Amino acid sequence: MTWRIKMLSLLICFVSCKKRTKPHYDVLKKPVTTPLGYYSTKHLIESEDLKVLNTSSNIKIIDFRKPEAFLKAHLDHAINIWRTDIEDDTFPYKGIMASRAKIEALFSKLGIKNEDELIIYDENGACDASRLWWILKNYGFDNVKILNGGLTAWEHKGGALTSDIMSYNTSSFRLPSNENMSLYADLKDIKSLVVDDNTILLDTRTGNEFSGKRQKRGASRGGRIPNSVLLDWAEAIEFNTTKKFKSYKDLLDLYESKGITKEKKVYVYCHSGVRSAHTTFVLTELLGYKNVKNYDGSWIEWSYNKDLPIEQDTITTLFK
Repeated sequence: MTWRIKMLSLLICFVSCKKRTKPHYDVLKKPVTTPLGYYSTKHLIESEDLKVLNTSSNIKIIDFRKPEAFLKAHLDHAINIWRTDIEDDTFPYKGIMASRAKIEALFSKLGIKNEDELIIYDENGACDASRLWWILKNYGFDNVKILNGGLTAWEHKGGALTSDIMSYNTSSFRLPSNENMSLYADLKDIKSLVVDDNTILLDTRTGNEFSGKRQKRGASRGGRIPNSVLLDWAEAIEFNTTKKFKSYKDLLDLYESKGITKEKKVYVYCHSGVRSAHTTFVLTELLGYKNVKNYDGSWIEWSYNKDLPIEQDTITTLFK
């Protein structure tokens, strides 16, 4: 009789286990996809994993695009945030990251809670999404994942879109008290920076911006910060196909080919700190670099201050 009871218990246990076919929130911690050898995937999620992720009250999907693009089509249950929502508008130029108070007010209005896990996507190879990740990282909020490849990769994997607008209740969101500004650099930091064999100032814009031929809207002058090294942010992704990050080996080879190695201090900038936030994500999260800082004001701020030196290789002829 005893052995029959044991066998019956084992059978019930086996059947119960077989019924648990759907993963729950654990899918964020145990992805079903194979990472490309990255140093860390803590802040990265693949489309395959997001597709099988059960709806959960503590997961918020952030569509980081212009509102008009969001209204046309977006992921189900997504919340729309754009660059202007997370900028400090008290400066005479654009692009500076918003204050803690502004982020808290925005998230409270959108119903985001302290315990929520945010999944951010865009349609620009995670460039814009990385800016929000970087700001939240500075303020100590770590529950963030970027959708690798964004909308491009999502649609490539057959992910569904909708035009339905989600309604949500407000919340009382508060950023953690322990700020982590280890990835942050301001104008004072760059003005006092000494570029040498151990320190690199990395410009992640296009070649035309770097040379001074092109002056984008918001900048007061064309050119670059003296002693900069150029490496376009888009080199880090499969730009013409999936817009996903390249593999660990390809990324490491790319940066090391420019002398950007792990033992060096790297200060990154672009036009307004967005593309350079993407490079900061690649270097710190995917490659494991320990000494990387993103210059918040970037070229817009530097070019605004007429007393600061610049370098140019050509006359500025292209404007936007």
